[in-house]
Amino acid sequence: MHNNKNFTHRILPAVIAGLSSLGLSSFAEAEIMLYDKDQTTFSTDGYINAFYVNSKVDRAGDQFDRRQARVKMGFLPNYLGFNMGKQIDDLKLGARASFWVTINDSETNGTDTAIDVRQFYGTVANPEWGEVLIGKDFGLFARSNILLDELLAGYGQVSDSLGLVDGGGVSFGNIGSGYPYPFPTSQITYRTPVMDGLRVAVGIMDPVDTNDSSPLGKAYQENPRTESEITYQFDVAGAKIYSWVNGSYQTSDNTDSTVQSVTSKGLGYGVQAKMGGLSLTGSGFQAKGINPFFTNNAGEATLRNVDSTGYLMQGSYKLGKNRLALSYGKTDDDGNGVVGTGADYKTRGIALFHDVNDNLKLVAEYNQFSIDGHDTSAQNEDTDTFAVGAVLTW
Repeated sequence: MHNNKNFTHRILPAVIAGLSSLGLSSFAEAEIMLYDKDQTTFSTDGYINAFYVNSKVDRAGDQFDRRQARVKMGFLPNYLGFNMGKQIDDLKLGARASFWVTINDSETNGTDTAIDVRQFYGTVANPEWGEVLIGKDFGLFARSNILLDELLAGYGQVSDSLGLVDGGGVSFGNIGSGYPYPFPTSQITYRTPVMDGLRVAVGIMDPVDTNDSSPLGKAYQENPRTESEITYQFDVAGAKIYSWVNGSYQTSDNTDSTVQSVTSKGLGYGVQAKMGGLSLTGSGFQAKGINPFFTNNAGEATLRNVDSTGYLMQGSYKLGKNRLALSYGKTDDDGNGVVGTGADYKTRGIALFHDVNDNLKLVAEYNQFSIDGHDTSAQNEDTDTFAVGAVLTW
């Protein structure tokens, strides 16, 4: 994996805010209204979490084996968000900016806290024709796969080979073992109104430079990256069903005719069923020319012939203020991840969530992550992690 430290400092900001577009999270409903007058609103929301974590690392090579204790953020970072809305005639104007920080800046530095803007966009909406979003937001490919993860507010995998056990950022949840992370990116995206449970989103994204720049040539993208998602929500036999299909497509060329072009394309899909306190979720993806861990990786020529597939199976049951969740995810990578010849990445997790009240949640989780190299055991890994912490939202 290239530049692991920088990646862990950029991962998964304010993803809860994206749940509001799905209408499926109590997190998205938590906000403080600061101004509401003359058809203009301004509100704030936030998320703070911290976990005591203990990881047991077993890697190829005894020099890596150890038990590491940390106090860290979980899968979601700590963030502060601001929202604006204004009704002008038949148009609803909106905007959102979210800022996140890491709390893990003091292990090797006195202070190294970085503030990262992961959402900064405006929207123009009308109930008849839909909504247009301009600015920076999460991508559409793999979007619902990650936003509907049952362990979203938990901890997840912390591969030592990926630099996560000792890293200063968040954990990876099920990223790389069930779905890639839909990095926020500059975009222009159109969403239709919800039509009897059906909604379509189509967007153009700033393209990713996935081709080599050579001494004789320059990499370029003739067209932007295109992404889309179709969601459909309906009820059947007393169960609420939410289903989705999303995808991405991009080509990257080079002015040097001897440098082969790179075509990147991905397909994600899934379904979630809820009945009473029971929730069952299954999702998957397949991709070519895309890093199996994150969607806007500047992997250059290493992505040219990369294929990856993955799936995530989860179930949870909520009884009163308690929710128990089980999770199993796997990604099969043919050679662009940690192991150069390809590997299977697997994450197994069990978590207990307890709602103290609407704004405070306690979490206990046990997670097992493994890397199984296809042709070599040199970078095989088994890391078991126990995490217990608290989540505060507003």
